[in-house]
Amino acid sequence: MKMQRNSTKMLVLSGMFVAVLAVLSQLQIPMPSGVPVTLQTFAVALAGYVLGWKFGLVSTAAWILLGAVGAPVFSQFSGGVGVLVGATGGFIWGFPVMAACCGYGYAKKPVIFAAASLAGLAICHLTGVLQFSAVMGMAPGEAFLLASFPYLVKDVLSLVGAYAVAKAVRTGLRAAGVSLVSKA
Repeated sequence: MKMQRNSTKMLVLSGMFVAVLAVLSQLQIPMPSGVPVTLQTFAVALAGYVLGWKFGLVSTAAWILLGAVGAPVFSQFSGGVGVLVGATGGFIWGFPVMAACCGYGYAKKPVIFAAASLAGLAICHLTGVLQFSAVMGMAPGEAFLLASFPYLVKDVLSLVGAYAVAKAVRTGLRAAGVSLVSKA
């Protein structure tokens, strides 16, 4: 019975993070490359750090499914399969892996935590660059310079910020008597 309650709590928290990701996707600065500066990376890392690898992955996958059926949860209040197969869709496909990596590393030693978080970010950028390259008809190196490189510092800072916020959120949840399924 207790395990079932914990699973229900985690699913509710996962749903809340779908909403957080949808809202933070709208806060953006358009860029000439077509890849806007958003808080999606921050939100994805936060979901992983707070919910752990499994439910972080679930929440970002649910956000993608919601967007795929047309809900306007992606940046610029967009939605639909067209966004997922468009120039910036590869970054979206990388988000569940990034959330899982961030969640996996959260309760580990600092070196493993940093490596897991950066690996998740690297996978997200790799899928983003490869799809951007294919859709835009340009070489992967050129796509990296246009759609990934300018965002790397912002994205690393997003990981750091998400970690700080996650610590506060987890402390608040514990103080409110909400136990998370695992340490991460």
